[in-house]
Amino acid sequence: MKKENSKNEQNRRKFLQLGLLSGMTALAGNSLIQSLQDDASTDSEDSGEKVRVLTPDGKMVEVDAASLNKYPEAHIPPAEARKGIPNKKFVMVIDLAKCKNARKCVEACQRGHKLDYHEEFMKVQLIQNNDASEPYWFPKPCFHCEEPPCVTVCPTGATFRREDNIVLVDNNRCIGCKFCITSCPYSARQFNWSHKEKFEDDSTPYSPETGVPGQEGTVIKCDFCPDLLREGKLPYCASSCPMGVIYFGDKNEDLVTNGEETVRFSQLINDRGGYRHLEHLGTKPNVYYLPAVNRQLPLERGFDVEEEVIERYKEVPYVQEMKKKGKI
Repeated sequence: MKKENSKNEQNRRKFLQLGLLSGMTALAGNSLIQSLQDDASTDSEDSGEKVRVLTPDGKMVEVDAASLNKYPEAHIPPAEARKGIPNKKFVMVIDLAKCKNARKCVEACQRGHKLDYHEEFMKVQLIQNNDASEPYWFPKPCFHCEEPPCVTVCPTGATFRREDNIVLVDNNRCIGCKFCITSCPYSARQFNWSHKEKFEDDSTPYSPETGVPGQEGTVIKCDFCPDLLREGKLPYCASSCPMGVIYFGDKNEDLVTNGEETVRFSQLINDRGGYRHLEHLGTKPNVYYLPAVNRQLPLERGFDVEEEVIERYKEVPYVQEMKKKGKI
């Protein structure tokens, strides 16, 4: 196991040294091949096909096509990943009146981040404020706070906040101390206890922007999918929701979209009474909620899920009552 992990770490570091970058970055505005080195294709046989690419200093160089095909996805080096996307302030808005616990956001996030079944960056909770109130579904990602306690307590700088409001984890710096997990008031972080053999092919280069491949003994969490944002796409959760629950956008532009409609962020928050979860803690989350009033679907629709998922809500008074009546 140690030998396998060491091999993965060496491959990661070698790739970072090569600094290979390919693919479209719509939000960043350029397509580049960064810092190609003479030994870029030493691990693979030459294809015989030469490709001309542009380096960051404006030089045209010829490289073997095999060196590009090995890492077909856009890769952002750690230094650039720590800065963020220029002139952006990303924000998420979740409309609780629309959520029916379809869990498509959870599943899309798991696929996109190659998570195991029990690993969820987006958790859908069932909230009941008191015994007399109506419960509601509550999707909960990382809140990407402007004053994140996780960043303050991290001893290595593995957890960091970028200029575009996104909080990320650099798994190559993370030592697994779990200080960030205990400091997060939203329980948004998880510890990666297992080595994921499916990532051993190194088909995806490591970057703090992708969090893939996962590394045993480090912390993982929701990352707002910055690799998709650079391509002008929505995060996995927002694009997959069939009810249009999750809006995402840029505070600087004052626009958010759920893929179906685009609205003014400030107007949406003001007109619908938007709020931030546990705002009194002073963390200044960049995830906002619209209250669960005039819900579009009955709550019961959300229980058409696996029994294992329903068990998570067993402490909610409403669920206890429904089970007594044999309705779930």
